[in-house]
Amino acid sequence: MTPVEYPAAGPGAEQPALLLPADAVLPDYGDGGLLGLVGGIRRWALDRHRGGAAVRVFWLIDGLGDAFLCRHGAGSRLHAHRQRALTSVFPTTTASAVTTLMTGLSPLQHGLTGWFIHDARFGGVLAPLPLERRGGGRLRAPLLLRRLFPYASLYGQLPCPSAVVAPRAIAHSPFSRRHARGARIVAHAGLDDMVVQVAAVVAALASDGGGYVHAYYDRFDALSHQHGCNAPAVVDEFARLDAAFGALLARLAGTPTEVLVSADHGFIDSPPAQCIDLAAWPEVAAMLDGPLFGERRAALCRVRAGAVDEFAAFVAGELGARAVLQPSRRLVQAGLLGPGPAHRRIAERLGTHAVLMAPGWTLQDRVDGEKPQQMLGVHGGLSADEMYVPLIHACCAGE
Repeated sequence: MTPVEYPAAGPGAEQPALLLPADAVLPDYGDGGLLGLVGGIRRWALDRHRGGAAVRVFWLIDGLGDAFLCRHGAGSRLHAHRQRALTSVFPTTTASAVTTLMTGLSPLQHGLTGWFIHDARFGGVLAPLPLERRGGGRLRAPLLLRRLFPYASLYGQLPCPSAVVAPRAIAHSPFSRRHARGARIVAHAGLDDMVVQVAAVVAALASDGGGYVHAYYDRFDALSHQHGCNAPAVVDEFARLDAAFGALLARLAGTPTEVLVSADHGFIDSPPAQCIDLAAWPEVAAMLDGPLFGERRAALCRVRAGAVDEFAAFVAGELGARAVLQPSRRLVQAGLLGPGPAHRRIAERLGTHAVLMAPGWTLQDRVDGEKPQQMLGVHGGLSADEMYVPLIHACCAGE
């Protein structure tokens, strides 16, 4: 089956009815969301000559939702500097949101519509961040990075020097190198070392007229997946994050530096009893042209020609209130993936249909060679806990 091209709806275009899971929160692609935050960074970089901070640090804490901060962060430094909540992008996942933050493009524009995407040029369903196929195997193709990520980075467009400080394991990965073009890449060896490295980069930039620092930390996300989003291990990790935030402000005190902290998404829990495996219905595989992609909380699929009604009946009858099925084009027309112009492969990246899961529920299938991954904490959907992330701000000149 060949997917059709889905153009983004323009001003005044008629929007079809869009059914969403209960209590869904729509992403804000203006000043109330992560895309707007990147726009603010651009404006700051352009206006630095008018005064204000010489250096701006943006610390991205993977997985730190606003609900968690408000629930567990009372009395913390991070909560004391919280300004408001922002929305993530859709889907609420690292591949989509981090790419937006490193490019200034919406998911509709950059085309990374989940941890897994579909791209027939490289064998079907693949994970773009680690550059691996579902089921195993590294991606290899001529001009792979240029073809898979055919857009500019944010840093090459800023009128000031910039740096990306990232965990040692991924700092110089192909994805990182491609998306950090125009910035100096600095690897850190953990939370305490990240503070040291960021402070050193800030000092170097300040002595050279200022600039922008993007810092990334991923362990909070990993612990939330493993233990659940309110587990003691996650709360303990938050205490370490808060102490590191305080240490960073202390190192930068008295300097013309602003520190912004936010996240790519929040979390909810999905216990094993609420994880639906399509293997329980072998007949469904015949309705689909290949495995699922996207996210467990927002599963994308390519329904075979002639099987649409049958698949819709399956979702309505077997999944019931646990899921909502929508044609993928409606997600674009309703603006869930943000403003355009659309990525030229967006139809393929979204498939024909999206299965949007109710809060607490996930959907998965099985692929030969793929190791099962048990994750208690999940994200990717439209619930408030997944969608809202904090905006934290500190001006170090006054610290």
